[in-house]
Amino acid sequence: MEDTRTIILQEIEDEIKNVDGPNMILIRGSPGVGKSALAASIANRLVDQKRHVISFRFDRTQSTVTTIALWRTVACDLARLYPFLRQHIAQGNQGHNSPDIDRLFKSLVEVPLSMLGDTVPYEELPVIVIDALDECGGQGHDSSGKDDHKGLLHTLKHWAQVDHLKKFKLVITSRPEDHVSRIFPESISIHINIPSGNNVKPGDDTSHDIRVFLKSRLELMGEGDAWIKRALDRLVPRASGIFIWATTVADFLEVDPRVRLGILESKKRGDNTEGLDELYSVYLTVVEAAFTWICEEEIQGVVSVMGAMIFAKQPLSDDVLLMLPGVKIGDSDVLRLIRKGLMSVLDSGPVLHFHHRSFEDFLLSVYFRQQSHKLSGIWDRELHERQLAILCLKAMVSSELRFNMGNLDSSSINNVDIDVKSTVSPLISYSSLFWVDHVTQTPSDEKMMVAVQFVMYEKLLFWLEVMSLTGNVHKAYLILRRAATWKVCLQIFSLRYV
Repeated sequence: MEDTRTIILQEIEDEIKNVDGPNMILIRGSPGVGKSALAASIANRLVDQKRHVISFRFDRTQSTVTTIALWRTVACDLARLYPFLRQHIAQGNQGHNSPDIDRLFKSLVEVPLSMLGDTVPYEELPVIVIDALDECGGQGHDSSGKDDHKGLLHTLKHWAQVDHLKKFKLVITSRPEDHVSRIFPESISIHINIPSGNNVKPGDDTSHDIRVFLKSRLELMGEGDAWIKRALDRLVPRASGIFIWATTVADFLEVDPRVRLGILESKKRGDNTEGLDELYSVYLTVVEAAFTWICEEEIQGVVSVMGAMIFAKQPLSDDVLLMLPGVKIGDSDVLRLIRKGLMSVLDSGPVLHFHHRSFEDFLLSVYFRQQSHKLSGIWDRELHERQLAILCLKAMVSSELRFNMGNLDSSSINNVDIDVKSTVSPLISYSSLFWVDHVTQTPSDEKMMVAVQFVMYEKLLFWLEVMSLTGNVHKAYLILRRAATWKVCLQIFSLRYV
């Protein structure tokens, strides 16, 4: 918004213009303080100043948003911005389907940048903005994404230390993770901390920004100046610098402003060291308002869907979510119940997706388990990984995964032009990519063992066909290699026969 975050934005801009300062600017803050908004704002300001900007955002719910995708995006934008680099980048991209992040970074980014630095004035060099570094590697940097996260930190540290890269500024946002601070100490990077919790004082810049935002939202509710002033006086201190708290509260109040303000006022204030207690309190209020009156049958469906929203590798469509246990029961519409009740914490798109990562953290927290016993199964990762594994395996063993799914004519096999969406369903596409991720997170049993055996012996070539149709055949080897780490798989098949 206009007239908000002015001081911190100016501080970031000054560091970008500082030729002699470190090239890495690390913006750190608690969940929901507005790191992504700052990243977008600084990118817009630089563009307004005719500066080239390359932006990239990690998202732990999107498994394709990887470190390799980051460096290929940077290379693609460099080729678009500077035509004389295109041939060098194209040559560097040859033969890079392997997961070697260091080699790819050197050929696609480091070498082209070194050529660019000799021909373009400093004030015209591109600035690279990387948002949500902490989300690289998936949920908690899980087993399938741990190496990707390590590879990212390694290449970024290389960028910060190599002389011919130091003139290119990196603006990175992240939660304040200890290992990131150790890898990038203040001797090689600029740390800009966004205050929250007890570090936010009445009347300071952060409180002012929260007040400006909330005032703009409350004025649209038509409750009069006196009510707005009272609401602001009550709400601004409780926000504690957490913008996602203010956003969620504003969305929550829209349904019935006076009644719901009373509900918020009745909640006891907690220890606000980080500002998360107030955020989790308002999230709990949203969940209680949404699901207080649901029946036992609906509880299983809500738990299944919300667990899948957290642990699935990509957001799932309604058609896929309806296949989860407890979701499709009689006339009950669990998906509509979730959309209506959690409107203030969901994205507005057609696919169910939480608006902010902090709501997922809340659902997985000890606080939520203690406060909402009937929905506490949402945090049970083993349960949801198993449900997703079974969902994937059922799709893989079904007749839907079959020979020649693309209906290709053998006479024109070298000139393939098909609509993958019309031939490969979202469930088959998802299952083909991620069945091993979910299976390896699940304790084995006889039924799952038989299903995996059937896929390996009867469906392997059909699976490879789907991987080819969806442009993912180069991932097949890595998927099978991960499958080999699942001890039951070793008893069922040997990779030398594949």
